[in-house]
Amino acid sequence: MKQDSDLRNNLKSIRTRLGMSQQDLANIASVTRQTISGVESGLYAPSVAITLRLAKALGCQVEDLFWLERDLPEIEAVLAKPVPNGQQLRVSMARVGGQWIAYPLIGKDAFRQDMIPADGESTSVAGTNKVRVRLLDDNLETLHNTVVIAGCAPVISLWARATERWHPQLRVQYNFANSMAALHSLCTGEAHIAGMHLYDPETGEYNTPFVRDVLAGREAVLITLGVWEEGLLLKSGNPMGIRTVTDLVAGGATIVNREIGSGSRMLLEQTLQKEQIPFDTVQGFDNVLKSHQDVAQAVVQGSADAGMSTASVATAFGLGFIPLHQSRYDLVILKEYLEEAPVQQLLSTLGHRMVHSQFEILGGYDISKIGEVVATV
Repeated sequence: MKQDSDLRNNLKSIRTRLGMSQQDLANIASVTRQTISGVESGLYAPSVAITLRLAKALGCQVEDLFWLERDLPEIEAVLAKPVPNGQQLRVSMARVGGQWIAYPLIGKDAFRQDMIPADGESTSVAGTNKVRVRLLDDNLETLHNTVVIAGCAPVISLWARATERWHPQLRVQYNFANSMAALHSLCTGEAHIAGMHLYDPETGEYNTPFVRDVLAGREAVLITLGVWEEGLLLKSGNPMGIRTVTDLVAGGATIVNREIGSGSRMLLEQTLQKEQIPFDTVQGFDNVLKSHQDVAQAVVQGSADAGMSTASVATAFGLGFIPLHQSRYDLVILKEYLEEAPVQQLLSTLGHRMVHSQFEILGGYDISKIGEVVATV
């Protein structure tokens, strides 16, 4: 049967996440390889029996594999605060007082700022670096089903929230850390996954040389989360006419920098070196902030004219942006963690449309390779 134009599927992405070839899946589901190929390419609409077999073979629900584009509803809502007319918005929604309210995800409202509930209360053990923890409830299952990610990409929180909606029993704990700090957290057993975006100009490789150096022989895989645009955040309208890092010095612009070990700082330093600009000639080079959000906020508030971050952060804060580099953001996972069920559940959602749509509407990300294993060390 020819595919319905409104029927969508992510059969290929889920199959490849599980390491199956088309023939592997065909054998398990008792169909032909041509059937799998036809469904994945959108040339064939499977019968109910085949959809059930495919879902069973992949260990998921039918609706995780197939959906109708027209099924996505549209509703009217009241904006919680005014925004520029015609601006496309990311919003969160709630039903309040009998009507839908849309909360614009702009600026700091785009990032989590609430206090995180505690799982327990700790007291230190004298003479050691250990603590005793008194749990605040007896839900140990939640603690066992927690995946810890260290990283600095704001989209990690989007991925985490989407995953928790798909797998309510799974909890994702996102610990903010720059690329090198995240990698060290992985190495010291403080995280299951480290996110990083470091470029090595000597080898032309992303992330892998740094992973080899820090992990020192431990086995790990690198899985791509996406490719993002990095560059200069500027005041809206770019009143100083900045186009390159050379303009920063020529125009006497003040910047804010990131801490040592961050991908943004490394990119700034590499760009300055390429243009043969001494670091000490850039005003504000030693003014260090510790997150993409803080850099954006400094430019918004006027305490800096520019700072290094990403296109998606510029959009979220309504700032101007000059692209300088496309950087691949990878997830680094020790092989010993790959077989753990919570980690597998989290990684499986990289192929889910809910995750893809969150990234796509944010902008500034190329997710065509999302979920691909790009290196093993």
